[in-house]
Amino acid sequence: MWSRILRPRVIGRRSSYWRSLFTMKLKTSEFQSLSSDGLNDLAEIFEKHRHELRIAGGAVRDLLSGKRPDDVDFATTATPEEMKHMFQKAGIRMINNKGEKHGTITARLHNENFEVTTLRVDVQTDGRHAEVEFTTDWQKDAERRDLTINSMFLGLDGTLYDYFKGYEDLQNREVRFVGSAEQRIQEDYLRILRYFRFYGRVALEPDGHKPETLAAIRENGRGLAAISGERIWVELKKMVVGNHAAHLLELMYRLELAQYIGLPPDGNIEEMKLVRNTAKDHSPKPMTVLAALFRCPEEVEKMDIRLKVSREEKTLALFLVKYRRELCKSVDEPDSLKPFTDFIFDSRELDTQSKVCELLKYQGEEKLLAELSRWSVPRFPISGHDLRRLGITSGKDIGGTLQELRDIWKKSRYQMDKDELLSYIKF
Repeated sequence: MWSRILRPRVIGRRSSYWRSLFTMKLKTSEFQSLSSDGLNDLAEIFEKHRHELRIAGGAVRDLLSGKRPDDVDFATTATPEEMKHMFQKAGIRMINNKGEKHGTITARLHNENFEVTTLRVDVQTDGRHAEVEFTTDWQKDAERRDLTINSMFLGLDGTLYDYFKGYEDLQNREVRFVGSAEQRIQEDYLRILRYFRFYGRVALEPDGHKPETLAAIRENGRGLAAISGERIWVELKKMVVGNHAAHLLELMYRLELAQYIGLPPDGNIEEMKLVRNTAKDHSPKPMTVLAALFRCPEEVEKMDIRLKVSREEKTLALFLVKYRRELCKSVDEPDSLKPFTDFIFDSRELDTQSKVCELLKYQGEEKLLAELSRWSVPRFPISGHDLRRLGITSGKDIGGTLQELRDIWKKSRYQMDKDELLSYIKF
């Protein structure tokens, strides 16, 4: 991968943290694949009005890692007003003006949306939000970003602009805050969780954290209490299905962060480590991993109050906590899957099979999971109309008879047909 990255050089540059700007040319297929009619037209507009335009942040990190980014954000020296003037003059439609106060304009060209944000500096922060001023200084904008690997820019000609050794950190698989970890964290305490999430994405070893970074996180952990549950859950659910998830969750407990982010204070760490290890190759849902920490339904309820997870996520957690020991494969039946298929058949909820699949991941039942993934709920061949035609008219009798027949059908492993089942009715 790295052989496709050409011509590194260092240019002297004043900075509060480093005194160098590292640049090089990127010529990879992933970068070249971003080219489109929309992007070409966007670049022409900015060039015509003599404003700089570069790819920013996570997209640069992904491209340097050999990945084509799902989303591409752009940064520019143009102010929002200047962008609006440029786009209006060119007849370009702008959408979603909610980001304008933060400096972001979204333009639509050739059926593509392009989010372009003016370079900014933080004037004042409160640990959750920042008041910003616009700037034309690329390094000042890079200084306000969280991690070095997210602070780089990439020109549309493939030139990388790296002010804080983000490229070097990415090569070394290191995750480091820009400048002072404590200062970056205090600007937005959510950066604590972003650090852990990106550590899982970048680092090769589970425990390669810098002591000073962990010290800053421990010292400022209480700041997470003021962060909204929704923002915390966005980061947490990505982290728990990433690399080193079990280690990172255990570390967060050691750093005394659990109490601020909705996790139980006495979480079952050993159970979580076991579940994560057994389920990791089967794409468990984030809540499947987290459910192992909960010892009772009350802890799930408290988590939901703090994080405001979706109804589906909450019910999955409650389901796993209730049935992880109760609903297990049969040791007496030749069909080990039967307890699970019977449970699904008896359920009246549409998502029961999905929940049971997550339960099998939780339990590490790889073979049964593969079998259940191929299984579909059979259609019961008897209806109330069939019973009425036989002279059973009472609603109570119809309900009771149908249940008896369903039980018989289950025991036959869903093999009996309608006539066989109806022969069991006694008149």
